[in-house]
Amino acid sequence: MAYSIRDHARPSKSKDISGTLEGSAPLKQLVSTRDAYGRTLLDLGRENKDIVVLDADLSTSTKTGLFAAEFPERHFEMGIAEANMIGTAAGLASCGKIPFASTFAVFATCRTFDQLRMSVAYPNLNVKVVATHGGISVGEDGTSHHAIEDVSLTCSLPNFTVIVVADAKQAEETVRAVAEHVGPVYVRLTRPLVPAVYEEVCNFVIGKAIRLREGHDATIIANGLMVSRALEAASLLSAEGISTRVLDMHTVKPLDTLAVRDAAAGTGAIVTAEEHLLHGGLGSVVSQTVSEHHPVPMRFVGIRDRYARSGKPDELLVLYGLTPQDIVDALKEVVDDK
Repeated sequence: MAYSIRDHARPSKSKDISGTLEGSAPLKQLVSTRDAYGRTLLDLGRENKDIVVLDADLSTSTKTGLFAAEFPERHFEMGIAEANMIGTAAGLASCGKIPFASTFAVFATCRTFDQLRMSVAYPNLNVKVVATHGGISVGEDGTSHHAIEDVSLTCSLPNFTVIVVADAKQAEETVRAVAEHVGPVYVRLTRPLVPAVYEEVCNFVIGKAIRLREGHDATIIANGLMVSRALEAASLLSAEGISTRVLDMHTVKPLDTLAVRDAAAGTGAIVTAEEHLLHGGLGSVVSQTVSEHHPVPMRFVGIRDRYARSGKPDELLVLYGLTPQDIVDALKEVVDDK
């Protein structure tokens, strides 16, 4: 079953489904992570005068325009010059400011990698890169705008923290957490509206996975928009008598290795699910921990060494194997391998 995810859809209030999921399907209320980012950034700007914001001609899409409207003197429109934006953010951080630099994920990483490496990671500066339009769910904009390498690239940078957000509530808590965290951070948000996973509280802590569902036969470890799909897959599996744990591994770096080791030891099989290339993404770092500490059968749901064509977001997620049923199929395979 594919989700309908349209930019023009109106978000509705989400409902907390954590801790009450056994035997039930996840809810389908649609929420916007980038809208949540814009609102939270504005609130933080009111609370802390050291927060400054940079954008690269996309403030309407990244929602940093809300901050710009109220604090024009603390918003820097850099134009279509993303590398310069990162360099400027580094300079501001070196002077004690807390810069949030935003653009589309593909531009924030692929186009600026040298600046991220030499101007931010190497000197370990307090720059927050919050990128929207991650993954292939960007849709019709096609390969040039599909960020499928961004997590791998940023995870390869020493000193960087890397976070992939699941829904709007998590986006709010993430932005607040990274504002307080000292050091470089990359946060990936989405373009489309996504199903709500959390409501009143997410209990987000950098580097700590969130256990959304208990289970003993296998574990699904997911992040981003794949979290809601993992929950749906777990419900489908429950109907077939397969008990599945679900972890929201929002922080890819530093990885919650204790949660991974506990999942391996407690359930004996793991499936990872991510809207990213399998090479260098969530599956890669999870499997490294599993192989080192507690080897168990694994399968990986993600994008397999190819770029995606242009198309509607929900159609692309089906075409490239990122559906609840794909997770179900992978999990049945690992259970059989136990």
